[in-house]
Amino acid sequence: MIGRLRGSLIEKQAPEVLLEVGGVGYELQLPLSCFCELPEKGTEAILYTHFVVREDAQLLYGFITKQERALFRLLIKTNGVGPKLALTILSGMSASEFVTCVERDDVVTLVKLPGVGKKTAERLLVEMRDKLKALLEASAGSEREFMLQTNYAPAPVASTAEEDAISALLSLGYKPAQATKAVSAAFVEGIDSGGLIKQALKGM
Repeated sequence: MIGRLRGSLIEKQAPEVLLEVGGVGYELQLPLSCFCELPEKGTEAILYTHFVVREDAQLLYGFITKQERALFRLLIKTNGVGPKLALTILSGMSASEFVTCVERDDVVTLVKLPGVGKKTAERLLVEMRDKLKALLEASAGSEREFMLQTNYAPAPVASTAEEDAISALLSLGYKPAQATKAVSAAFVEGIDSGGLIKQALKGM
C-alpha cells in the first residue's frame, strides 16, 4: 500500500498531477479543493495517498491532509459512492463544509453536486453521521502537513487559465454551459488556474 509520497511536482493538469519521487513519476488524482493548494511546478510537495486496484486499472488518489484522505475513505464505503463520486464531493466542498452538511441534514447543498441525486444525498447523511464523529475526534487540533518552500511565489499566469479551469470542472461532471458560465463569472485579470477553479466552485 502506498500511503504517502514526497517529491517534486512535474506536471499539474486538474484534477491530475505527476509527482516524481526518487526518479519515478506517480500519477495522482486530487480533489480540486486540494489541487488549488498545490505550489508551482518544480517545487516539493507531500501528498497522502489512497491506492485503488480494479480489474481494468490501478488508480492513486492524493490528499494534502490525513483527515481529507480519511473522509475520502469513509465516503467510498457508502453504498452507491465510488472513488470518482467521492472525489467530486470533496472537489465541490471542503471537508469542513461536508461535515456541516451532515450535521444540518442539508440535502439541498449535496444534490447541487454533479452525480449526487436525492437518494444518494440522503444515504450519505444517514451513513456518515456516526462515522464523522470519530473522524472529528481523531483530527481535533491537527494541522496541515503540506510542505511549501519558504521562497514560494505564485507561478506565472498561463494564458490557458480559463481553459484549465473549465476542463477541471468538466472532469467532475459539470455540464459545459455550467462550467463556462462559472469560470467566466469568476475570472479576473491576473488570476491563476488554481485560484480560478476555487472561485468558480464557490460560485457554482
